[in-house]
Amino acid sequence: MRHSLADKACVKQFRPEEFFSGPLSASGMFIDRFGKVQRRFVADIDCTSTENGFILDESFLFDDGQSETRQWVITCRSGSVYEGRCADVDGVAIGRLQGPVLHWRYDFFLDVSGRRIKTRFQDMMVRQSEDIVLNRARVSKFGLLLGELFISFRRGPTDFVS
Repeated sequence: MRHSLADKACVKQFRPEEFFSGPLSASGMFIDRFGKVQRRFVADIDCTSTENGFILDESFLFDDGQSETRQWVITCRSGSVYEGRCADVDGVAIGRLQGPVLHWRYDFFLDVSGRRIKTRFQDMMVRQSEDIVLNRARVSKFGLLLGELFISFRRGPTDFVS
């Protein structure tokens, strides 16, 4: 008997508050608009459930040796709408859930050559399996694509960042 990929791996519904509970590991890269890999990274993420959402404490280690930490506070506003707050976000990130896909839209301050520039992020997070979420973020400024960020989240702890 043959089984489809959907039978074995892909999930039909994404519940972020369930996936983002406990420790996670992540790895990713930023590719500029010309297709060149500019930066790669790994991350450890501690996830804590709250009454109406969750908190992500992220620790990044980049291929150039730099490290960075960030905290996201995510709140479920309805069954399909999420809000995210982070020190680097201008205002509030808005997420909309559609089956296995969570779309985020927000303005984010990036450090570029010692300056903080305001950029627009459009994320698409897809729950691939019980243990994996893939994320693609399109990063733009004044409507012009700067590049794309690709991240793979995996449930479970790692020793990437110390």
